[in-house]
Amino acid sequence: MITVRNLSKHFGELVVLKDVSVDIEKGEIISVIGPSGTGKSTFLRCLNLLETPTGGQIFIDGVPLLDKTTNVPKLRQKMGMVFQSFNLFSHLTVLENLTLGPLKLQGKSKEEANTKAKALLKLVGLAEKAHSFPDELSGGQKQRVAIARCMAMEPEILLFDEPTSALDPTMVSEVLAVIRRLAREGMTMIIVTHEMEFARNISSRVFYMDEGLIYEEGTPKQIFENPQKEKTKAFINRIRSLRYHITNENFDLYAMQAEMESFCEKHGLTKRVAGFVALIGEEVLGLQKSYTDINLSLSYSEKDGTVEILCESAGAPENPFDEGVLDDDIGIKLIKGRCKSVDYEYKNGKNVLLLKVKGE
Repeated sequence: MITVRNLSKHFGELVVLKDVSVDIEKGEIISVIGPSGTGKSTFLRCLNLLETPTGGQIFIDGVPLLDKTTNVPKLRQKMGMVFQSFNLFSHLTVLENLTLGPLKLQGKSKEEANTKAKALLKLVGLAEKAHSFPDELSGGQKQRVAIARCMAMEPEILLFDEPTSALDPTMVSEVLAVIRRLAREGMTMIIVTHEMEFARNISSRVFYMDEGLIYEEGTPKQIFENPQKEKTKAFINRIRSLRYHITNENFDLYAMQAEMESFCEKHGLTKRVAGFVALIGEEVLGLQKSYTDINLSLSYSEKDGTVEILCESAGAPENPFDEGVLDDDIGIKLIKGRCKSVDYEYKNGKNVLLLKVKGE
């Protein structure tokens, strides 16, 4: 359905894309992952000429997109794009946002366009919002309307440019649920995303982008469990864990706990589990006698469904879980009650605590 050959894009001296070549089949769901600034969004925007490539070729169903004789507006109707900032018309109702394209570009009757729009709003769970204005909706609702607006044009391909990045974490799941439903219906989709667990579960293939090119591609299992190239390995290891180095008592505990909760939710864990993990992280730090040199890391083990909290701190050997070590053992009881296992050892001059929090 999409063929890209030697695609490049320069902004002055800055090379954003270089020599990108790929084939995407009908019905495939491609997730594009990678660090910020590596050309992921630019690649997506080049596919429908929101950015004009500097070089290379793009074919949509065999039609050369960059050929001067190609009817680009008509070809674009095969592709819908969902942006991270929604881009709804604020002066139009939800229903009017959905019917504008079919009325103006496809020549549909108002009755036909309204019927289709209402069916799509029902599909995304917003039938009751047809006559609301965008400013009356939450971020998650706006993004679902944006998806429905794309679907109103009956595209064959959907492009998603980080569709959840502008959303509160509580709204992410409702948007991802709509995308999952479209996937089940066989829609061809290319999704630039930072939601790694979502990418792993929904994709037929994953593109890891770095240095302005598709650095590595493969099945979700290959990319997330057995990446072949060093930069891919480094990126996957980095997103699997959070690390903090604490050197004094004035670190921002609440910011750390918020990151812990977000990390858990991105790995598909419930808010309840995420709350436990953040609380246990606080209690582990409460066991420390000095904040001059603490390394705290958080990782998720898919194998046994646990969240691992590893705390390494300088100081004389002392196991806080030994009876009588601490005067106040409320934190100890809380940790033991919420954890699957608690291990302590003194290693390389540091006290090392490894806690496994139940993931359910």
